[in-house]
Amino acid sequence: MTETTTGRRERKKARTRQALADAAMRLFTERGFDDVGVREVAEAADVSLSTLFKHFPSKEALVFDLDEDVENALVAVVRDREPGLSVLHALRDHMVNTHATVRPDDPFFVLVESTPALRDHARRMWSRHEKTLAAALAEATGLDPDAPAVTGLARFALEAPGIARASEDPERTVRELFALLENGWGATPLARGQGSAL
Repeated sequence: MTETTTGRRERKKARTRQALADAAMRLFTERGFDDVGVREVAEAADVSLSTLFKHFPSKEALVFDLDEDVENALVAVVRDREPGLSVLHALRDHMVNTHATVRPDDPFFVLVESTPALRDHARRMWSRHEKTLAAALAEATGLDPDAPAVTGLARFALEAPGIARASEDPERTVRELFALLENGWGATPLARGQGSAL
């Protein structure tokens, strides 16, 4: 098989995958996730049902078509960071540049937040990304993959965009959250004996 044939086949697969994801998002946002069947998505993209399942193993996966890209980007941020840039700062910059700009009224997030099956899928997806990110952090720093510093940073980094989306200034919030990760809570009222004890 020639490289041209392989390239053409990959481009066709990518176009089919994109057509399915686009059709799914259009139908899901118009009518709701629960009111659209996978057969309707396949028909809207002009492919067979078996082709749909070759690209997406589940109905929920149609919404998260960039799942693999998101995970690969997280790993690349750690592995391919600039010399001298810490993994903490590389993750902070990535989250500011890619996730802090997304608003809570974005149709994708509205769909996910309003659909229990999609919220559950997203949680499982983030959990998988957390493990992959922790492995990349361990490799980059020489720490044990189960070290609290590694697992904690992976989890907190992935939670930061969700917290930031609910704020008035998501970028500032992401930066503040990463500053807490870097400097700790010691200088905040949370660590001082002020106010009433809970």
